[in-house]
Amino acid sequence: MLAIAAGVIVLSLFASQPLVGVIGPSLGLDAAGAGLVTTVTLLGYASGLFLLVPLTDLVENRRLIGRTLTIGTLALLAAAVAPAAPLFLVASFLIGLTASAIQMLVPVAAILAPEAERGRVVGNVMTGLMLGILLSRPSASLVADYAGWRWFYGILAGLVGVLTLVIARVVPERWPNQTATYPGLIASLFELLRNEPVLRRRAAYQGLCMAAFGIFWTSVALRLAQPPFDLGQTGIAVFALTGAAGAVIAPIAGRAGDRGQTRPATILAHVGVIAAMVLAALAGAGSAGGIPGTVALPVMALAAVILDLGVIADQALGRRAINMLRPEARGRLNGLFTGLFFIGAAVGSSLSGLAWVLVGWSGTCALGGLFGLAALALSLSARSPAQA
Repeated sequence: MLAIAAGVIVLSLFASQPLVGVIGPSLGLDAAGAGLVTTVTLLGYASGLFLLVPLTDLVENRRLIGRTLTIGTLALLAAAVAPAAPLFLVASFLIGLTASAIQMLVPVAAILAPEAERGRVVGNVMTGLMLGILLSRPSASLVADYAGWRWFYGILAGLVGVLTLVIARVVPERWPNQTATYPGLIASLFELLRNEPVLRRRAAYQGLCMAAFGIFWTSVALRLAQPPFDLGQTGIAVFALTGAAGAVIAPIAGRAGDRGQTRPATILAHVGVIAAMVLAALAGAGSAGGIPGTVALPVMALAAVILDLGVIADQALGRRAINMLRPEARGRLNGLFTGLFFIGAAVGSSLSGLAWVLVGWSGTCALGGLFGLAALALSLSARSPAQA
């Protein structure tokens, strides 16, 4: 149930990316203004990670999650009926802010699971989360094509509302053993980052992997619209579904962590990211790269699957590692971990456009491969399995 909840909630976080072309004109926004939609949503999410998620270590968790998701449902409804851009942008910020409830669910799952199965259970929740991320763009595109973008937000509001009621009935109460004040809790984020080398290392791994992820998924639609692929919007949406196959790795990676194989599994994940970018470069080069046009699309899809396998495996291993650190600070640790690696995703997405303009698809893939190489070098530098 928590995996399904994470997958549904995260749909709102990335869905606006393929919809900006239709949302902007309907609300009177020019191209530059339409770009604010995704930016504001992610800004809200980052704010929630650093300001709301730490509350899981201070107040009763079920009530906090329920109230956060209730506000999120109202924000989605407001976005669906917004008559003008200002209200829609405010709603978008609140949608991102309340989507941080995802990271409130992860420590709850870790607490409910026996320690010997914690990696697998957290991996299952991460499967739902990553499926939601991977399906958000194609699902938004398809609903917008057939019913309009407002229907997507309206349908999602209904789904999140139902999940809010289910969580209130299914998730047990959890009172954290914490006496700090809220300002003290926020200040402790810096203390955790300074004193937990595993947190710093795992956040760095995933930040570099997510940079490669952002580079690929931000640019691949541009490449697929060109020969020899010549895909339209629906074809690109269907292509995005191929990456969803990578979500199956999360519980497998979690079990590898439970068995003490965190370091080799992490290294393998980083090798996968590098291999995926090499395959993507070859597929995009077409006959110039020695790949016939007829098989270029399957090779590109294979690259997408391998990339997602590597990124998701690294994230599942990272979440297991940080959830083993301090039981009393799981909410803050998850918020810090996610907030830090989202910086990597933002950096990758922003650099992809520049790389595409300056050096084309091959240069874009090379940049993604460099981020993968940096992650691999860092994981190989770990002095002991405990540091991995």
